[in-house]
Amino acid sequence: MNKAIARTGRVQALGAMSGTSLDGVDAAFLETDGQEIFAFGSSAYRPYSQDERAVIARAFGQWHGPDVDAAAQVVDAAHLELLQGMSGAEVIGFHGQTLAHAPRTRGTLQVGDGAAMARALSIPVVWDFRSADVEMGGEGAPLAPFFHHACARYAGIKAPVAFLNLGGVGNLTWVDPSVPRPQNAGALLAFDTGPANAPLNDLMQARRGVAYDENGKLAATGTVETGALELFLAEPYFARIPPKSLDRNDFAEMVALVSELSDADAAATLTAMCAAGVAEAMQHCPTLPERVLVTGGGRHNPVLMDMLRAGLDCPVVPVENIGLDGDMLEAQAFAYLAVRVARGMPTSCPGTTGVRAAVGGGTVSRP
Repeated sequence: MNKAIARTGRVQALGAMSGTSLDGVDAAFLETDGQEIFAFGSSAYRPYSQDERAVIARAFGQWHGPDVDAAAQVVDAAHLELLQGMSGAEVIGFHGQTLAHAPRTRGTLQVGDGAAMARALSIPVVWDFRSADVEMGGEGAPLAPFFHHACARYAGIKAPVAFLNLGGVGNLTWVDPSVPRPQNAGALLAFDTGPANAPLNDLMQARRGVAYDENGKLAATGTVETGALELFLAEPYFARIPPKSLDRNDFAEMVALVSELSDADAAATLTAMCAAGVAEAMQHCPTLPERVLVTGGGRHNPVLMDMLRAGLDCPVVPVENIGLDGDMLEAQAFAYLAVRVARGMPTSCPGTTGVRAAVGGGTVSRP
């Protein structure tokens, strides 16, 4: 069987994403021609078990070896289990799981076998989205900005806005939707803001045996340790001019900074660090956005959202305020990018990853 993807017209694409916060696999349908969004479709979620999370977590920061192989098996099996229950896709965008990211030295590693997925599902699969960007001098991340540009135009937004994704790592996309193509000069600026949920999740797992600080309940009872916060903000990353990106564990010393604090104070301080990183990031925006649209798990944390509102000079609202699904936005992004890759369109550009020229990443595997 050799299914081809139509060169023009609308495509029913299915995207799948597993982020560094390790909650599970998201999958979502999108109808697009690779430029315009026509409709959002159904979505599904498959959580990782505690054992599966542990297997993947053991492989973080590694580039090869038995831990990486074990993580790859978990990632492939979990994705296959979820995607087998979703019919009607003409193409699948399969991001896989990032285990290591060092674009300036060793490259970037996402485990997940897209060729095997295409054979198992009998559907073309687009995967390995980041390698081409890194090979051309880019950071390889973030990759959702081209989709954010399409979302802003879909929502009828005219003035510049910012999309803030708070997953394991935070990333910001400044979008001017009046510029018609995402790769055009002035359309986008995107970069990682700093750690988001990952250090707090790791703290909660280590100290309380739970995956995350639900609704910010623990942080709400704590006090921010300002000395630790100041040390965090002295990190040279924040002064670096974007585009720039981070590995999940680049700020591992954050947890060391709060190691002597009570559980509640540590949670409050790590939450404040996430918000402070975003406030620093806003200094790099070409203009102040009309509003910040928050996506990812962090938007469910009212303590974090209140800290963002206190620290930023523009409204901060969840992306649901413009009719989007903040839990599925990244999965939808890889559905969108899959169609762009299949049709030879760029997926990143100098303003989003610092790559030398607009480039289309991704490998297309047909069943």
